[in-house]
Amino acid sequence: MQVFRELQTKFKSANIVQKLIYINIAIFIITLITSSFSGLYEKQSNIIFQWFSLSSSIDVFITKPWTIVTYGFLHSGFLHILFNCLVLHYFGRLFLDYFSEKQVLNFYILGTLFGGLLYLISYSYFPLFKGKIHTMVGASAGITAIVIGIATYIPNYQLQLRFIGYVKVWHLALVFILFDLISLAGGNGGGHIAHIGGALFGYIYVSQSTNNKTSSFDWFSKLFNKKTKPLKTVYKSSKKNKNSNTKDNDQVKIDAILDKISKSGYDTLTQKEKEFLFKQGK
Repeated sequence: MQVFRELQTKFKSANIVQKLIYINIAIFIITLITSSFSGLYEKQSNIIFQWFSLSSSIDVFITKPWTIVTYGFLHSGFLHILFNCLVLHYFGRLFLDYFSEKQVLNFYILGTLFGGLLYLISYSYFPLFKGKIHTMVGASAGITAIVIGIATYIPNYQLQLRFIGYVKVWHLALVFILFDLISLAGGNGGGHIAHIGGALFGYIYVSQSTNNKTSSFDWFSKLFNKKTKPLKTVYKSSKKNKNSNTKDNDQVKIDAILDKISKSGYDTLTQKEKEFLFKQGK
């Protein structure tokens, strides 16, 4: 009981990205347990996958409409969930620096939803999938929405990767998209189409919002959020004291340093810039 209480406390204190990771891991463990019991009864299918994975058949989907979202919390294997959780961890933390927690959840859910819709449409349209019925699981569409969303918002932000060095966020996003595009006709073509659906949502939502346009997806957001918040700015300038030239000059320097951080990352600052920012922060 003590262990469960500690887990409950840790979950409550976690941010939304961590909570999504915990939920996905918990559901994955539950599916493993149910698979073991199914094996005892010599059943080939898992009851959780039966009821919550997304079928490519429109007729099946109509009987289980909730699967358009629930498939985004299921995973088919250890490597599948490991990769998704790692990407969600790194890009989700960056996403939280510029977006609210509710917006993170919106991107995850709506990216999953749009990925599922494109998946269903593709199986009804492309000759490659004609006469085939598959089921889809995985958080990749929702996570891709987060990746492409933040890459659209701060494309020149640089991440430091081990053994590689600094890489701009939009370069990483491009790799994601290219991999999906060249894999469309493969064995998991439907899954890659779902990723593209999530990517389209992330790109369109952010590009419209940053251009001060009303997003076509705002009415979807209201399903999960009573009030839609505008995107956070990269930084908020403090009020200037007009009677102090020193404060004016300091503020100009702070603005320039923060702008540099937003474009290239904190690690690109010189030691002098870091010391100045630290001193002003005090």
